[in-house]
Amino acid sequence: MNMNPMPQQPTQPGGASPDQVALFNSVFRENCPFKFVFGGVTGFALGGVFGVVMSSFEFAGPQLTPALQELSTKEQMKIMLKDMGNRSYSSAKNFAVVAAIFSSSECFIEGYRAKNDIYNGAAAGCFTGGVLAAKGGVKASAFGCAGFAAFSTAIDYWMRHSE
Repeated sequence: MNMNPMPQQPTQPGGASPDQVALFNSVFRENCPFKFVFGGVTGFALGGVFGVVMSSFEFAGPQLTPALQELSTKEQMKIMLKDMGNRSYSSAKNFAVVAAIFSSSECFIEGYRAKNDIYNGAAAGCFTGGVLAAKGGVKASAFGCAGFAAFSTAIDYWMRHSE
């Protein structure tokens, strides 16, 4: 016989109810500083993987120098792995910056507009492209804005209509 008058809700492994988990997830999904950090971390990880893959296809590195060919295989591997690590780290940093700027700006734009549509990604893409190209001047910022906005819109359109 059950002596507890309150019905028991199923709990998640941490002891939280499904309602508490849903609330926690929705708070973090709608939190722009969290999106900034999450975008940066995931961008760094993806950029690192991309950097490793691309550096393995790169032919203009230390692998073609005659001085490298005279070294032992162990020394060659050491130099090549160091070069691969440097390229991967550089790519990871670049991806982290782009992802952090884009994801946080999209979040702020979506919060300001109070809509979730394709225009948020386009505006965030324009902002991101403009900011990344700002050192090149006004013309470079305009082209960065237009290019990144077009790319973001195309990806967003494809993601929304592929379901």
